[in-house]
Amino acid sequence: MPGSDPAANAADTPHHKLAGLDHLRAFAITYVFIFHYRYFGHPDWEPALGKFGWTGVDLFFVLSGFLIAGQLFATVAKGRSIPLREFFAKRFFRIIPPFLVVLFIYFAFPYAREWGQPSPLWRYLTFTLNFNLDLKKYSTFSHAWSLCVEEQFYLILPLCFWLFTYFKACTKAVYLIALLFIGGFLLRIWCWDNQVAPLISSGNMRALWNQYVYYPTYNRLDGLLTGVSIAGLFTFYPRIKNWANRYNVLLMLTGLLALVAAYFVCADRESFNTGTYGFLVVSLAYGLILAAFVSPANILYRVKSKVTSLIATLSYSLYLVHKIVIHLTQTLLAKAGMDMNSTLMMFICITTSIAIALLMRHAVEKPALKLRDKVLLNWKQKKLVKGVEVAAEVSTL
Repeated sequence: MPGSDPAANAADTPHHKLAGLDHLRAFAITYVFIFHYRYFGHPDWEPALGKFGWTGVDLFFVLSGFLIAGQLFATVAKGRSIPLREFFAKRFFRIIPPFLVVLFIYFAFPYAREWGQPSPLWRYLTFTLNFNLDLKKYSTFSHAWSLCVEEQFYLILPLCFWLFTYFKACTKAVYLIALLFIGGFLLRIWCWDNQVAPLISSGNMRALWNQYVYYPTYNRLDGLLTGVSIAGLFTFYPRIKNWANRYNVLLMLTGLLALVAAYFVCADRESFNTGTYGFLVVSLAYGLILAAFVSPANILYRVKSKVTSLIATLSYSLYLVHKIVIHLTQTLLAKAGMDMNSTLMMFICITTSIAIALLMRHAVEKPALKLRDKVLLNWKQKKLVKGVEVAAEVSTL
């Protein structure tokens, strides 16, 4: 997303066919798209609609925390060990191939860059772009910062699960989650007081706030931790899950009200309020809505839509390519005489973005997933053969 890879994990999880999650993913990428579109040529009405769209990334974080932790919690609940190799292989084949294709385009074809210069290549390849990212110097493909957050999350979370399982301390994980929530809050206050506030008079507020408050992983854990918490509660506390199902409408309305409150709390995006407790309010609001949407009794759990299903499926590719496509579409059509600020231009940019995302889906994502399935099957077959050989050796003793 901002990141997102926001839905990078969506297509290969046991939850991905839930209509409620498709609706949320589609909403998240649409909101992010609208937010970013305001930095290109846009209609007069668009900025007001997209002002709060940056929170679409937070929704992606909540979704990622819920989906990934849900898989791991389910494994632990069954008394099985975390299959780290398989976990990382799934993440690699789902995320890396499309990302590398887009990264190649950015570096091989400078005219495709939406504005400014890209960060050094190694920052993208190591997924460390989100640390100390100065938009005044490196503004191209800056939305990969959220993908970096998610990649770091994918690396750390299963290792934490493995450690807690190994030391039989799973019940103490709640203390770590609480500590991370509190720690993130305190860190954001420190970052504001020591890295942003002293330089406010420099006139570079937006870049400073993004660099020191908005982008760093340690400041953006609220959404991921909210998703992890919901997954843990639903897995290990059936009564809570049943309560959420029974009162899903109350949860959804409470989440919507909390989101409205967050809108006013975060009215000024680059502010102390947004950078301290605003992130938490946004994440908890989306968490409540998520908890409602994954409850079978909720109407949106059951109501399917081909539109939201398609947008949800394309969300990762859309996130990666939308700035390139908007930039190139507007540049070409402006040369043909079309007004870059027209509603028609925006509609065409949306259409071309979906078209390119479809191309990415069929030309890159699907082949990569097929290769992933072959690799995983090969590993499984080797494991079975090894198990048979071991059993044969034991039987001869």
